[in-house]
Amino acid sequence: MGANPFFGVFLHATGGLAAGSFYLPFKGVRSWAWESAWLVGGVFSWIVAPWIVAALTTPHLMAVLTQAPASSLVWSYVFGVLWGIGGLTFGLSMRYLGMSLGYALALGFCTVLGTLIPPAFTGDLVAMFAAASGQTVLLGVLVSVAGIAVCGRAGLLKERELSDEAKTEAIAEFNFVKGVWVAVLAGVMSACMAFAIAAGKPIAELAVAHGAAALWQNTPVFVVILAGGFTTNFVWCVYLLAKKGTAADYLASDRAPLLRNYFLSAVAGTIWYLQFMFYGMGTTQMGKYDFSSWSLHMAFIIVFSNLWGLMLHEWKGSSRKTLHWIIAGIALLVASTIVIGYGNKLAE
Repeated sequence: MGANPFFGVFLHATGGLAAGSFYLPFKGVRSWAWESAWLVGGVFSWIVAPWIVAALTTPHLMAVLTQAPASSLVWSYVFGVLWGIGGLTFGLSMRYLGMSLGYALALGFCTVLGTLIPPAFTGDLVAMFAAASGQTVLLGVLVSVAGIAVCGRAGLLKERELSDEAKTEAIAEFNFVKGVWVAVLAGVMSACMAFAIAAGKPIAELAVAHGAAALWQNTPVFVVILAGGFTTNFVWCVYLLAKKGTAADYLASDRAPLLRNYFLSAVAGTIWYLQFMFYGMGTTQMGKYDFSSWSLHMAFIIVFSNLWGLMLHEWKGSSRKTLHWIIAGIALLVASTIVIGYGNKLAE
């Protein structure tokens, strides 16, 4: 099956919707510490869902994993561990900044690093400047970065306009300074996912050789990468559970709706995984410049997270000028996905 960049854009949009929505079920968890809900969600997003999807889409899954080059397995896992740090701090950025501003800042850094460093490392970036298709894709990436910057500007205006009471009404633990530092770290480390996927290409090729459809070739790669992400998050959450004595959250009590909390955390984790299932499918459709998938993924995440932020009244009390900024940012991000898709189509 040949590449179909605009179908790839659609798949990335679906993954972006999942990524921009996964935190919503966590908002329904009651009387649990953050680490309690995050770990339960992580079991589903990093272990259960990847293995189930890979087993359903990859014939001879264990043979693929055992025959894969050791270097591919190791580097996929190592980059997964580093990306896990980004995922961990990403969850914290939601606590301190809310969905709109937290996503914009963290993913701004993630977009630039995750999109441009892989082709720079392989030498493909220079060649792109000589081709119309490559120039178009790079223009789309620049438009995406501009959209992220505009969203960040809207977030700064919102920070200046709202009273402390209004901020905490929408975001209970709002802390701008702490949230910015956490978001920067999350964005830098989350870019390691792009490197992990590149390291896992031999695994994807083996999956196709064993009969997997090209559209699903990345599902076994995510089994390895997300195991690394789980390692980081498991260690940190267990540390917090022990330090704060919050492991008791998992036991029956009168203060917490136990079944509800387990269910919502599992749903959040499963939705979170779907972003990478669709991302992996989308990369197979982007053709020559498949690394541009990362920019598309980030753009759609910010679009949908900001739409949710508007619907959940995180921007309540903001001025008309600030709302115009966030709408303009969303429009730029949507435009960037069209430009990138067109650039990849030209390359075909």
